[in-house]
Amino acid sequence: MQCKASSQVRPRATLIALAVGLLLAGGAQASSHREAPFITTVPKVDASDFYMFASYEAGRSDYVTVIANYLPLQDAYGGPNYFSLDPNALYEIHIDNNGDAKEDLSFQFRFKNKLNSVSLPIGDKNVAIPLIQAGAVSEPRAATLNLNESYTIDIVRGDRRSGSRQAVSNASGGGTSFDKPVDNIGVKTIPDYAAYAGKHVHSINIPGCAMPGKVFVGQRKDPFAVNLGTIFDLVNAPVGVITDPTLIGAVKNTIADKNVTTLALELHKSCLTAGTETVIGGWTTASLRQARVLDPSPKPGHQSTEKAGGAWVQVSRLGMPLVNEVVIGLPDKDRFNSAKPKDDGQFATYVTNPSLPALLEIALALPGTAPKNLPRTDLVTTFLTGIKGVNQPATVVASEMLRLNTAIAPVPFAQQNRLGVVGNILAGGNDLAGFPNGRRPKDDVVDVSLIAVMGGLCMANGDTNALGFGADCKPSNVPLGATALKLHDAVDQATAPLLAGFPYLFTPVGGTK
Repeated sequence: MQCKASSQVRPRATLIALAVGLLLAGGAQASSHREAPFITTVPKVDASDFYMFASYEAGRSDYVTVIANYLPLQDAYGGPNYFSLDPNALYEIHIDNNGDAKEDLSFQFRFKNKLNSVSLPIGDKNVAIPLIQAGAVSEPRAATLNLNESYTIDIVRGDRRSGSRQAVSNASGGGTSFDKPVDNIGVKTIPDYAAYAGKHVHSINIPGCAMPGKVFVGQRKDPFAVNLGTIFDLVNAPVGVITDPTLIGAVKNTIADKNVTTLALELHKSCLTAGTETVIGGWTTASLRQARVLDPSPKPGHQSTEKAGGAWVQVSRLGMPLVNEVVIGLPDKDRFNSAKPKDDGQFATYVTNPSLPALLEIALALPGTAPKNLPRTDLVTTFLTGIKGVNQPATVVASEMLRLNTAIAPVPFAQQNRLGVVGNILAGGNDLAGFPNGRRPKDDVVDVSLIAVMGGLCMANGDTNALGFGADCKPSNVPLGATALKLHDAVDQATAPLLAGFPYLFTPVGGTK
């Protein structure tokens, strides 16, 4: 009985640790919206959220869903060009299946935007139209579309640049090109967007994998819920509100009207794991060509001003939510976006001596409330290795990525605890399939983060170092005491609308209703 209780407490404490530092700016913008100076200049390759979880759709429990969101904070009315992805970019989802902090599988997405040059007879001339549509749209590659978006997927085994590369193919009719739906322009152009988008869920064959998978790439409603403006305004909320659990949904989700562009894969877990290891690590990146020349007299066409060439340069990276946004210091944000997990030792100081608790003291006007146990070596362990017995590989190199134990069964949506493992432990439940064991769309990483920032880990560790996070990690070093376990941002992630199955993220907000 004693052993069982101990095993339940450890995931709770470690989840709190893993979530540290996710509040101030990161919690405000899901995971990684506009988190580094350079990425603000190239929003088409800005990764905003990364999810990886055991598929909880009925009948799909042996599958893993991986979702990478890009191009954040899209306004539904953002015409006339809307939000096509960049054909001069490389979008990638990486999987480490042996714990060595190096990619073993990479799924590489490349996009092609074909201008159809639709024109109308005006007098004695045919004149190109200024819009990306010339009428209603209900089918892929509709004749009324002036711009068709498509993409290819390659799977690379081994190093992302020098490994073995093979094309992923369409299981229905073959071919290696996949259609992407146009964005949700509005109900006159696309009367039933949900049905239209559903025609772009493709069944795929993956070389080296015996089981078919699924892919969807297209616009979705941003699944994240957060009190954005309040958080950025030095957490401009009464302490009495954010420490009262009964007020968890007291304010509106300020990004409820925003869309993102989603790259979603559903793959059989046997296609992702290696040998007997059931834990996989995942992260997403985007790269641009090293050289860019701007043509002062561009030729007619689509996106013809830029001429790109040279080697790929990684400019975006996202694994665990919010790390670059609120853990990495401003001088190193661009460098983190260009780094690989195997080189994460260079950023260790940001974890051992995090600035976020001190910033929260300023933001909340509560001096002396930051946890006192420095250096935070406990956070180094939990951030970079996963939870032993939950999602830590048998052999692991410390590195930042999202880790998922594919042997832990999914939990149906209605029974999922929005606080992931920590909420499950507090409730005495049976849900170990949530953050930080991967991340599901329902998991409320902001609230978990608030708990972590203000010392929830050390409250759980107790006076006897029961969880092994260091003798100084104890309740007396947590000035907020038990109040640290009640913190929230007053926005309920669990109320964000989602689909019951793949691709899980909800139909995007339309330009008109």
